[in-house]
Amino acid sequence: MTSLVIRPLVAGEENLFDSMIDPLPQLRQVAYADGITGGGYRPEHTWIALRAGQVVGRAAWLLPPGAVGAPWLERFDLAAEPEVGAALLHAAHEALGGPVAYYAALPAHWRRRPEVLAVVAAPMEAARLAGLVEQGERLRCSWTGTPLPTTSGRYSFRPPVDTAEINALVARIAQPDVLTGAEIARTVAGVDLATDPLAWLGESTDKWRVGVQDGQPVGLVGTAGDACYPLLAYLGLLDDAARGELLAEAVRVLAAGGAREVIADVDAHRVAVLAELERTGFRQLRSRVLFEPPAETA
Repeated sequence: MTSLVIRPLVAGEENLFDSMIDPLPQLRQVAYADGITGGGYRPEHTWIALRAGQVVGRAAWLLPPGAVGAPWLERFDLAAEPEVGAALLHAAHEALGGPVAYYAALPAHWRRRPEVLAVVAAPMEAARLAGLVEQGERLRCSWTGTPLPTTSGRYSFRPPVDTAEINALVARIAQPDVLTGAEIARTVAGVDLATDPLAWLGESTDKWRVGVQDGQPVGLVGTAGDACYPLLAYLGLLDDAARGELLAEAVRVLAAGGAREVIADVDAHRVAVLAELERTGFRQLRSRVLFEPPAETA
């Protein structure tokens, strides 16, 4: 680590952060300068490692204005050995008051792509060396106009009677299939999207649909057409057989409102859900691997 300097940025050094070549340009990410302008990125929450005056590591923690939670590590790039990245994270964690979550953004199917593995191995190992623990993976999928499967006619779909019906159905669903933006909801507003989606999505029932068979609810889906992207925010089932048709109905609701793309997030281990998304025409955009502090320090 000869001549290594690790420090936070100071105001006006945005170009120094961007002087490091983006190792994964195929990822959709908010530009650092735009994040500074919007207030989510801040110089004091951005750290760099310099070797001989060149940026060899950079890390930016994100916290949207008004958020109730702690910042999380959103950008972490490394053009040096993992030990350099670990030293950068240790220094930043001390300044931040302790380690916080890291969402490692990765291209879709990253494990199958040697050129991507060569880029992401060092920062992920650095996170482990800094004491963060890998806790799971979320996949972001996108529908972009692919023809939807035809319906079987077994199910009908209707708006909820009121918010009380939404809350009652949510209470019966132990593990929703799709929760898009759950991390943001938790950090920004302290809301658990799985158990209280209306607290994040608002009280309007217009973009919700209840799937019904023989007069009985079989599932519930909530969409959001005015978020960063039109998205399938919540999908929960009382009958797994209804998954595909409820997904397709949610996309129809958004497409009828003008959506040309629909986003959905799913846990990587939910193989059946991912398969149904793909049958509905969704394709993987990216992965996010979650690293968190050990339980005793979180």
